[in-house]
Amino acid sequence: MNNWGLKIIWTAVLILAMSAIAACGTNNKAADSKEVQTGNAAAASAAPAETGGAAASEGATRTVTGEFGEVEIPANPQRVAGIYVEDYLKALGVTPVVQWYHPSWGKQDYLNLDVPEFDISGSIEALLDKKPDLIITDGGADAAKVEQYSLVAPTYRLPESVLQDSRLILTAVADALGIPEKGKAVLAEYDQKVADGKAALQQALGQEKVAVIRLNVADKTVALFGVKNRFTGVLYNQFGLTPVPMAAEMTEFQSIISEEVIPELEADHIIVFPDNGNWDTAANQEAIQILDAPLWKNLPAVKNGNIYRMERSHWQSGGITANQMKLDDLLKVMVK
Repeated sequence: MNNWGLKIIWTAVLILAMSAIAACGTNNKAADSKEVQTGNAAAASAAPAETGGAAASEGATRTVTGEFGEVEIPANPQRVAGIYVEDYLKALGVTPVVQWYHPSWGKQDYLNLDVPEFDISGSIEALLDKKPDLIITDGGADAAKVEQYSLVAPTYRLPESVLQDSRLILTAVADALGIPEKGKAVLAEYDQKVADGKAALQQALGQEKVAVIRLNVADKTVALFGVKNRFTGVLYNQFGLTPVPMAAEMTEFQSIISEEVIPELEADHIIVFPDNGNWDTAANQEAIQILDAPLWKNLPAVKNGNIYRMERSHWQSGGITANQMKLDDLLKVMVK
């Protein structure tokens, strides 16, 4: 066979080989594509839908108006950090990616959250590591802090106008999460519980006057909480209890009581809790003895044994869950 014939044969062989390789590559790509699609579908089905709002398409956003203006947030957030507002997330059935913590204040232990702690006094990088897609915060964050949080994820700072009412906060948080109907359901249950509790308390106490005080153990002072206190104002404006005159007239959240004004307290019932720790600690057990002082002993509440030791954690929170726990406490000790 001449050289030209050999060239034709080798050319044909080469063309057949290249066609086979191309076909194989195409099949492999199709198989790889099918495997990726199948893997993505499995991952999507396994991913936790923590906020329960599956209706929104991936990547969709909407605009809400917070305290510092409009902010674009995910329409269906999946990884939420609720700085100071984990109480509301839990009430709505949403597990936050972190729980805020401060070395001096601790955290909201009553929530019993099994999530990593985020030290709000430390580096923001710790929050970045948790990859939130939405951050919600209350009045504890000023404009500068919100700007820092916004470097991590879209940050919705609740409007100042809702912060005095836990019911309004719950509604705002539910709306931000894209689950307003869930918010309405939780609120309806809460309102019914409050209505029932209020009726029982009013029947038991009538117009007897109630004071809420905190023992500041470190500096050995006593703080009276006023009717506008965001932690305990709910006792008066929702639960229907009658405040002592001094608390009713207060414009500030709390005020340190000097020994001279103790007789003016006129309390029939006193709710007391420490500023840190719990009643098992020696310092707090010693602190309660301040109520054995002569001026305190003349108060109707002390004379009649109507002093109620409460746990600090939920009594120093104004959240919707904490408020229900306070109501449970009051019904237990005041309604016989």
